[in-house]
Amino acid sequence: MSYIFCNLAKTAMKKYKVTLTQTEREELSAMTSKGLHRSQKVLNALILLNCDEGGHQERKAKNEEISNILQVSMRKIDRVKKRFVEEGLEISLNGHKGERVYKKKVDGDLEARLIALSCSEAPAGFSRWSLRMLADKAVELEYIDEISHETVRRLLKKRIETVEEKRLDNPSPSKR
Repeated sequence: MSYIFCNLAKTAMKKYKVTLTQTEREELSAMTSKGLHRSQKVLNALILLNCDEGGHQERKAKNEEISNILQVSMRKIDRVKKRFVEEGLEISLNGHKGERVYKKKVDGDLEARLIALSCSEAPAGFSRWSLRMLADKAVELEYIDEISHETVRRLLKKRIETVEEKRLDNPSPSKR
């Protein structure tokens, strides 16, 4: 039963023929020989070089061979070939850029309020504010509906880095 399903899946898959120009082959070869690129980009370049059916290739490797040698799935090889044929060399190497847009929770006003709160006196019984206490207090004071301590940490870290940069750019006269 599974044998029949595998054969049906293979025949239903559309075949994509990769034909590289000489300049594309040289670019991909240079990319794979230098260690300056992301590993997935190099892997995609190796897949394209081995799948090439153009006149500049001595021997086209089969997908099974490529899969065994590079330790990648057959599906990955098919995806890279499909992207090359339909969308071009650049997309097949790098993939698509993420298109999801995240809504920011923290604006300048909330940031200023949280910084002021962190600089204020800590609650009774504590020597300083913790991130969780700052997050809870911001919700309690209705600055925001909800906020995680991790968001507060990132916000305060960004502020500290900005202060450090300003301090390094403009050293005080007493420290010269």
